Amino acid sequence: MTDPANDTGDTRRMKAIAVVCGALAFAAGSLMTPGFDGYDPAAFPNPVAPLPLTPAGYAFSIWGVIFIGLILNAFYGLIKRDTDPGWDATRWPLFVTQVIGAAWIGIAQVSPVMATITIWIMLAGALLALRAALRTPETWWMHVPLALLAGWLTAASWVALTTTVVGYSALSPAIGSWIGLVAALITSLAVLRAMPQPGYAVAFVWALIGIMVSNLSDNLPFLVAAGAGAVLVAAMTLPALRRA
Repeated sequence: MTDPANDTGDTRRMKAIAVVCGALAFAAGSLMTPGFDGYDPAAFPNPVAPLPLTPAGYAFSIWGVIFIGLILNAFYGLIKRDTDPGWDATRWPLFVTQVIGAAWIGIAQVSPVMATITIWIMLAGALLALRAALRTPETWWMHVPLALLAGWLTAASWVALTTTVVGYSALSPAIGSWIGLVAALITSLAVLRAMPQPGYAVAFVWALIGIMVSNLSDNLPFLVAAGAGAVLVAAMTLPALRRA
């Protein structure tokens, strides 16, 4: 007869290997695909230029930090925590996010609607993985990489959805951006209330700063609103920083 404990350990180890493959594929998918500058305006019935809600291009460099964090998380999990039940609980939702992420730029270049749907699935996977990760004690190896991923995807998901809605409706880019900004802030504050992770706040505030930079020259009200949102998110995170 087979030993159930061994079978469980083997299953968890295979999932750990899958996450390593997913992390590497996620990073490689970005490196092997031409740079993504946003949805093609011609892909919409109502062509739409980048919205005020879209962060400045430099802000997307955070993906380099996220990829490094996810790769380190994956290898540490395989080498040191391959059969750990706490780590194992994060693996399927994280793997789903990574696999979709590996193909996401290609999807976005073909279908903004499908890209919008899939980025929300990525966000759901990242949030589920982060929630499971909080049962583990490793802050830097586990909490920070997943929190950065979830924080950035929160902002990116609302940018994608807002752009798609504006492109397929009569909603103006300005009004759409205001709605998207408020919705993104509400989402981030709800997540931070449930899971007060500084890494999540850092990634989301980074996106807000990128939005501020993209509106420096011609949209002072939106710049101020994004800045106020960044202050609010940072303030909500202070208690977690004091406990750290």
